[in-house]
Amino acid sequence: MSTKAQPSGGNSEKDVMIRVSGLKKKYRLGKIGAHTLQGAIKERRARGKKNDQKTSSGTSRNKDFYALNGVDLTVYKGETLGILGKNGAGKSTLLKILCRITAPTEGTVDLYGHITSMLEVGTGFHGEMTGRENIYLNGTILGMTKAEIDEKIDDIIAFSGLEEFIDTPVKRYSSGMFVKLGFSVAYHLDSEIVIMDEVLAVGDVEFQKKCIRCLLDAANNDIRTVLYVSHNMNTIRQLCKRCIVLDKGEVIFDGDVEQAIAIYLGTQAEMPAKIEYGPEHRSRDYQRMRARDLFSLDSLRLLNRPEPIFPTSGEAELELTCTAAKEIKNVAFRFQLRDQEDTKIASMLPGNLITLCPGTNTVRITLPLTHLTCGRYSADIVVYQLDAGGIERKMDLVSPGFTFQIESAHDKDDYTKWNQQQFGAVRLPDLSVEVSSPEASEK
Repeated sequence: MSTKAQPSGGNSEKDVMIRVSGLKKKYRLGKIGAHTLQGAIKERRARGKKNDQKTSSGTSRNKDFYALNGVDLTVYKGETLGILGKNGAGKSTLLKILCRITAPTEGTVDLYGHITSMLEVGTGFHGEMTGRENIYLNGTILGMTKAEIDEKIDDIIAFSGLEEFIDTPVKRYSSGMFVKLGFSVAYHLDSEIVIMDEVLAVGDVEFQKKCIRCLLDAANNDIRTVLYVSHNMNTIRQLCKRCIVLDKGEVIFDGDVEQAIAIYLGTQAEMPAKIEYGPEHRSRDYQRMRARDLFSLDSLRLLNRPEPIFPTSGEAELELTCTAAKEIKNVAFRFQLRDQEDTKIASMLPGNLITLCPGTNTVRITLPLTHLTCGRYSADIVVYQLDAGGIERKMDLVSPGFTFQIESAHDKDDYTKWNQQQFGAVRLPDLSVEVSSPEASEK
């Protein structure tokens, strides 16, 4: 790994800040290491003799594991890059290599600027020292001179919002206060590259917003390049303009933020036009309820379309099959819509009640999709009975009961463009706007 001066030729639009080529990081699984020198020598000899031997189960005694397996990545000046992936995908390993905490097994990393690492914010704080004293201690560890800290200390304290507690020993700080102070010190370093791993998750909402605003301003003004790892899709959307998705140590996607989120959340899975509801669609409570009440929602079939993809002004025609052991009156169906992050966004209530006959029943339902914007959705289907007092008694619930996609935004020649992550998933009727000034003219 090397740190180089800024390339003179550079990209015509943006200069390269980080270039990663063929990066691999290998770990050896199994029992390694010893507590004594003699033990280490014996273990090394034993590994040499038994390197190719198998255990009785047929697996190797020690196994190589690649936390990163051939990562190629280029990040440009002023970019805010989000890094997504499940636990164990290689996100933290990549950041640790970039921050020189660990070395790669293979490949190269070229850095064209000074890095501020926010992987473990507050590392080096001493509990017996006050917040002010720890600013000087932590700032020095991170490479600041005393003169630089003297110049910035008022800004650091103001940014942290801990003026009242700054002369109190940090051992009395809450975890959120601890992170605020550590982030404030790290943020005020004069660095071109900022690397963060979920550090905003601990601070309160107001502090998170302040951090995001500052990082966005720095990135938009081409002051800093930001790499951000998070499982919070809202902060990824606010902060990042580009995302990569890691899986098993490899980059499986690099590009648009919304597409990256969809891949990470698994919303690129197949959307069936017919579903048979099994135990995987119900919680244990509803599995027991299904057996006790002798009622079951059995299947769903999409009508008039080969796959559940609809325009923004369309509607979905569905055929539900259910089984009742006896006649059931005042039955209602409710669809509870969720977005791709599994957040409940709306519900469709029943327009009328029906009566189910003993045996197999076929129920046709039409879902109006008029106000949904483009994106992937799922619906929980709730079947319940209303008694004479209007109290509902749930009979069955399947989740997800139906998965579908809105394919496009409103008409292409629409004078407004809908931005889902900014405006929301539901588009209400358009505003009626009039102007009374005599200078106004209609276009």
